[in-house]
Amino acid sequence: MSAVSNKPVRSSSGSSTLFSRPDLSLVEIVPPRYVGRWIMGVLVLGLLVLIVRAFANAQIEWNVVAKYLAAPTILAGFWHTMILSVLAMIVGVALGLAISIMRMSDNPLLVIVAFGYQWFFRGTPVILQLLIWYNLALIIPVIGIPGLWTAPTVDVITPFWAALLGLGINQGAYTSEVIRAGILSVDAGQHEAAQSIGMTRLHALWRIVLPQAMRVIVPPIGNEFIGMVKMTSLASVIQYTDLLYSAQNVYFVNQRVIELLIVAGAWYLLAVSILTPLQLLLEWRFARGTSVVRVR
Repeated sequence: MSAVSNKPVRSSSGSSTLFSRPDLSLVEIVPPRYVGRWIMGVLVLGLLVLIVRAFANAQIEWNVVAKYLAAPTILAGFWHTMILSVLAMIVGVALGLAISIMRMSDNPLLVIVAFGYQWFFRGTPVILQLLIWYNLALIIPVIGIPGLWTAPTVDVITPFWAALLGLGINQGAYTSEVIRAGILSVDAGQHEAAQSIGMTRLHALWRIVLPQAMRVIVPPIGNEFIGMVKMTSLASVIQYTDLLYSAQNVYFVNQRVIELLIVAGAWYLLAVSILTPLQLLLEWRFARGTSVVRVR
């Protein structure tokens, strides 16, 4: 080990030596070896090799994957998935905004109704809600406005409407808490300032509070939308022709199950890969003018 020499250090007057300190220029600096990091890296690499080897040794006909990757039925299922995702999120955000306002209302009845809505739809599985909407005719045989228009429920609640209602209303229960958290993140002084210039509570919420709350609301809502794209696959159980249901219809005929599942997975990955940078761009748009702490 290198020797450490002592050099005298003079006082502020420069007249006498009071103490000495080691000369650090002669100390050998040994960088950390990160043994645990290398071990974890080797384990992860080994796991990836095993996964690639399993797919390589499996009897997967990649020509079938390429054949059906752009098949009309798969493309139609993909567009049905995206349409359902967008509409369900619109329903979810609209319901979430209404429920979040009701939760913060001074009216106890509105608070109870909003809490009950969140409790029920967050407490039951999504697939159960889809099945209930799809079989609504067993509870309400006829739907409509008495004296003006009526129709059999089984003709009105198609797989599309059952999926839209099930996913949208369920999403509203989760989105309401996201929006409420965003509203609560805005300083109370903003509410008071808006009321001091004569704004009503709803007007202040729309013009003052929500624009500031969007910085907090947008990131989780973006994540919820990406999750919605994948959650639409549950609609296949009620025969909605989404991406997964279209892939199932094909492999029920040609028996190439893994190949068609790989095709469906590729389209889901494409959708998420497109939506993720759009979410980041939207986050940046609403985060302008605020400081962001980055973790290095």
